[in-house]
Amino acid sequence: MSRETSGGEAPLLFSEGNAAARIALEREVRGWSTTELAARMTRVGVPMNQTAVWRIENGTPRRKITLDEALGFARVFELPLEELMSPPLEGVDIEGRRIVQEAVEAFYETREAQDRLHRAVIATADYIAAHPNSSKGIHEQCLRLMGEERDARALTEHIEMGGYY
Repeated sequence: MSRETSGGEAPLLFSEGNAAARIALEREVRGWSTTELAARMTRVGVPMNQTAVWRIENGTPRRKITLDEALGFARVFELPLEELMSPPLEGVDIEGRRIVQEAVEAFYETREAQDRLHRAVIATADYIAAHPNSSKGIHEQCLRLMGEERDARALTEHIEMGGYY
């Protein structure tokens, strides 16, 4: 099977056009203006203005993207460079991308919170092990801070088990 197109050119799987389309899509998914994206690029060390972003997304001819800029866009959007260079997914509109983006962000925030809770539970369990008479006081402190006996009991159980996971 030939990789040539009807015009005799090899198809580009990771073209600059794909990157430009992805930049526009990722910016829109996040609800950022071209000015906001340019400011974010500048903050990650790749100075850029709103006009440059617009010309990358819409210019005729399209503004070329330097390697430093491509790496900056990947960092700003928190995407691997290969993903940024890939064509947008078919069948998923901006609203679908926004919903998935929100779910992914919530997933990572939840995972980070669970890891933080696990570390705090382990530290509390270690404290109780070093101070055996503190167990009842720890439960009472949990109750004071949480206000709900059921929640305080659940946290205390995790502490007694030595971890959240």
